[in-house]
Amino acid sequence: MELSDNSSKIKIIVSGLIPFAFVIIMMAYIFGPGADLLDLGIPLPEITIEKVDFHDSEIRATVRNTGPIPVEISMADVNDRIQPAAVEPDRFLERFESALVRIPFEWNEAEPYIIGITIGDGTRFEKEIEAAAPALEPTIDLAIFFAIIGTYVGIIPIMIGLLWLPFIKKISKQKFHFFLALTAGLLFFLAIDSIEEAVDVSNESLAGSFNGILLIATVIVLSFLGLLYSGNKLVSRANSSKLAKPVAIALMISIGIGLHNFGEGLAIGASVGLGSVAFSTFLIVGFALHNTTEGIAIAAPMSRGKLMIRKLAAMGMIAGAPAIFGAWLGGFVYSPFTSIIFLSIGAGAIFQVIIVILKWIRDEGDSTLSSASVASGFAIGMLVMYLTSILI
Repeated sequence: MELSDNSSKIKIIVSGLIPFAFVIIMMAYIFGPGADLLDLGIPLPEITIEKVDFHDSEIRATVRNTGPIPVEISMADVNDRIQPAAVEPDRFLERFESALVRIPFEWNEAEPYIIGITIGDGTRFEKEIEAAAPALEPTIDLAIFFAIIGTYVGIIPIMIGLLWLPFIKKISKQKFHFFLALTAGLLFFLAIDSIEEAVDVSNESLAGSFNGILLIATVIVLSFLGLLYSGNKLVSRANSSKLAKPVAIALMISIGIGLHNFGEGLAIGASVGLGSVAFSTFLIVGFALHNTTEGIAIAAPMSRGKLMIRKLAAMGMIAGAPAIFGAWLGGFVYSPFTSIIFLSIGAGAIFQVIIVILKWIRDEGDSTLSSASVASGFAIGMLVMYLTSILI
């Protein structure tokens, strides 16, 4: 009997592997003996200037080979004038390999520059810098500066938003549904905002070979599915553990907002480092006001449980503190690829939290999610976020 079962399992495994074997054979033939039968065209070289740093009497450009064939860096120019340059570690780049091009140049702060790189076949690639700014050097003072900025735009506004908790605790069930829907509206706007920022970074700095839009969509879906599974596990265990359901949902909201604020911190740090955005007090005030509404999103589900100040403060830190880490990472080691990844994860996490909130409203009696309180709450949530975003 056991031999029969083992034999049937082996047959199932073999039947599943046979198609894969034929796929491998087919691909090996296409790119091997059968390559002459296919007109694959002429592969074109491509490089991407990922980053430009301005140091004392020197411009440093980080270049990556993002094309299908190896390339050789032959020369560099600044504003179409050829300049002597050194390439580290060497001029020859295999696919996806990067190099540092060091150009001795007396640049002036706040002036625009176009950095050009020409490869062996004469093709020139360029990157425009709107306003030159000295590259940031990791120092304790600068790290403290970013921590203060992250606290201003992340932690303090969310803590202020949490102060609405006593008010939300005293309202009726219908008005409570309004605030839950308001939370969903706020979060939906944040998710769209995250996607827009990721697309902007992709268009400005990511090589076309990485398929930025598809990368964003893939990461959003994967993070959504992963967090949906873990979120359901967290809520299902809440009833049988010390962790109450409102706390579990508020925790998920905090994590989603935290991922979004991490991306926000990345943008702030990168803007300071690249000198591409007028970083002013007005900008900080705009972010702070915008993020105050995120505290309401955490306070709404927590209002149906006991008042737990320590847990509430912990939620605020989970949601706000990532802005500090994002500012450090964005300012000192900015990477467009990681920026897109984190912004997309944030969007996926927020979409998952919205599903949980709407499910909660439905379980509490509003089965169609079409009542006036839900519809108006969702709409007002998005409207509030839009109006506060205008200040940024």
